[in-house]
Amino acid sequence: MGKTIAITNQKGGVGKTTTAISLAASLAVLEYKTLLLDADPQANSTSGIGINPKNIRTSIYECLIDDVNPENVILHTSTPNLDLLPAHIDLVGAEIEMINLPNREKKMRRVIDKIRDKYDMIIIDCSPSLGLITINSLTAADSVIIPVQCEYFALEGLGKLLNTIKIVQSNLNPDLDIEGILLTMFDIRLRLSKQVVEEVKTHFQHLVFDTIINRNIRLGEAPSFGKSIIMHDAQSTGAINYLNFARELLQKNDMTGIKNSDRQINTTDDN
Repeated sequence: MGKTIAITNQKGGVGKTTTAISLAASLAVLEYKTLLLDADPQANSTSGIGINPKNIRTSIYECLIDDVNPENVILHTSTPNLDLLPAHIDLVGAEIEMINLPNREKKMRRVIDKIRDKYDMIIIDCSPSLGLITINSLTAADSVIIPVQCEYFALEGLGKLLNTIKIVQSNLNPDLDIEGILLTMFDIRLRLSKQVVEEVKTHFQHLVFDTIINRNIRLGEAPSFGKSIIMHDAQSTGAINYLNFARELLQKNDMTGIKNSDRQINTTDDN
């Protein structure tokens, strides 16, 4: 049975969608059957992996509202082992339409339960909000990854997110774990970035992943090509960072036989 991980932070601009796409692609190239589920009405994961949302006829919206079988909606991507359950702007209206539905917080779980056995990993890209779709995603997930950017106000709003996760754990999904906090947009030239890393590690200690995602030109431009960083430039710092992160995640979940000494790839590439 595959593991479902939600990538979430209600604060925008923290690298949430970049992390969802890059992690899913990294797991796929490491030969783990992976599904990227786009649960954001902006559909950035859908377009960022090379699928034009304007050409989408059915999406996660139809699965949630009309009980369409997700197997009939899932698309194959150009990355081997990586499938996509796409989003569309229609998802904006889903929260309103779901308000009066029974067990409205568990609609996403029902969708995922139909396909969970087909994948090793399911990565959910949540919207930058704490609305009903995000609550659905947290209710369906086994764990949560929280991207936090290495910039000023990095911890802003994090307390509210953690409180929401606790509420979901208490009332909807007692098995939900916090997989960890991923530090993103690290700039080795800035003292502030280093201070943020120290502050986050002081506050959250073992919850912080060892891997840190560097600010990287290739990483920023990859979505404009409709490609993950792995397919856009596999030799770039961003690609190597996310491959390291995927390996760390697999190691943490005992899903690989990789030794700790082989887990990290050293790089001095600043591309």
